[in-house]
Amino acid sequence: MEIQLERIKIKDLIENYINNDENGVKGFNNRLNIRPKYQREFVYKDKQRDAVIDTIMKDFPLNVMYWVKNNEDEFELLDGQQRTISICEYVVGKFSLNFQYFHNLNEAQQTQILEYELMIYICDGNDSEKLDWFKTINIAGEKLTNQELRNAIYTGTWLTDAKRYFSKTSCPAYNLANKYMRGTPIRQDYLETVIDWINSGNIEEYMAANQNNTSASPLWLYFQNVINWVNAVFSNYRKEMKGINWGYLYNKYKDNEFNPNDIEIKIKDLMIDEDITKKSGIYYYLFTNDDKYLNIRAFSSKQKREVYEEQEGICPNCEEHFELNEMEADHITPWSEGGKTSIENCQMLCKKCNRTKSNN
Repeated sequence: MEIQLERIKIKDLIENYINNDENGVKGFNNRLNIRPKYQREFVYKDKQRDAVIDTIMKDFPLNVMYWVKNNEDEFELLDGQQRTISICEYVVGKFSLNFQYFHNLNEAQQTQILEYELMIYICDGNDSEKLDWFKTINIAGEKLTNQELRNAIYTGTWLTDAKRYFSKTSCPAYNLANKYMRGTPIRQDYLETVIDWINSGNIEEYMAANQNNTSASPLWLYFQNVINWVNAVFSNYRKEMKGINWGYLYNKYKDNEFNPNDIEIKIKDLMIDEDITKKSGIYYYLFTNDDKYLNIRAFSSKQKREVYEEQEGICPNCEEHFELNEMEADHITPWSEGGKTSIENCQMLCKKCNRTKSNN
């Protein structure tokens, strides 16, 4: 890959700048593709965005940016998208700095910004080299998420359509299910989650198989089915439902019959059970009946010692003597049968007897 250093003035960068879903993000008199398909969405927070403009207004140098030459007259931005968009959005009046928009500045201040020179490395290479460079130079910047890296590798028509549903601020997936999802669409958390759901964790496999498809509607329809199923099964929303692996539950139990009223009664009882320390696990337990999801409250050291002394170190099962560290606390009546984590329901068993009981 050949590289040469160029100085590009801001006034040239912002010429005919556009930023919309239909035409993408372009600048440099429509010669620079600011957001190629492998690039992330704009993720700068206001503080980061403002720092870019403040640096320019003080005439301090910005870090070097990288463009890739597509032909003699066209380029795509390899590294520096966040800074580039911050600059362009300020000059065209999309935000202010310290309550001053670009058009509020005096002529000398405007000229200083427009004449500011950006240091740009122009790279010339093939697609594989571009992606390798993109991943390499971003290691030192704001770290890419795993899904952003996957997007760089599996860019294509399918990804473009999928991002329309799952990767934009206030995208359809966010509007439908943000109360159930963790992360943010623009960092590709929603897209990563739904692919993980539909293909049981094999994200790269799914993206590779669909890379050249023109439509991501099957993925979108699947996502809607999952969320509609959740809304049908659970009559009341609780904050503990955010971040549940709903795709796993939907894939495995969608054909089972559930009574939402019965489920709501069970959830209420479980939510007020003081022995359950992980309330979000209730939603897995309802389907699996496996109390490992609940993190049932353990007996305290004080309780264990008190019961051990009462038993005089004798395991009530095998009737042999053990040291305290050779025994484990056990619910006499299991939690699943209504037994509480109280000293009255505690017995100390040797490790062998306790594990034999747990396996039965």
